[in-house]
Amino acid sequence: GMLWGRTVKDGLDATEALAGMVLGSKFADQVHLVLIDGLTVGGLNVVDLPALADALGVPCAAVMRKPPAIAAFRRVVERLPDAEVRWDRVVRAGPVHERPPFWFQAAGAAPDDVALALQAVTDTGHVPEPLRLAHLIGAAVVGGASSRRA
Repeated sequence: GMLWGRTVKDGLDATEALAGMVLGSKFADQVHLVLIDGLTVGGLNVVDLPALADALGVPCAAVMRKPPAIAAFRRVVERLPDAEVRWDRVVRAGPVHERPPFWFQAAGAAPDDVALALQAVTDTGHVPEPLRLAHLIGAAVVGGASSRRA
């Protein structure tokens, strides 16, 4: 299944928006793992990964294409309103795990289990298929056509 929703750009509602979308959908009982492309959506709307995993009752992982620049990210976050709340969510998400070709933060499951799941849903390359498809579809919806980077 596929869901479409909205969050406030640079807001604080990402966790609630994602949980509400999943729990309010006909797919809720079918969800076994939630993958997010990075820890933020809608600009710098930081997901509270442990809270999302608790709300959904399934593991959640923020997947990254490359190691995050944590210090640079923190400098950006500190310029926004509610910087402490945003940074706390980053810290609560836990350490960034490296299991080549993936970097990720996980809540609700052991990192090794998440790494196995990521391998299982990755056909070729470094991007899990669910995230690759979401990029293609999102680019097409927003821009009228998918982009080369998925």
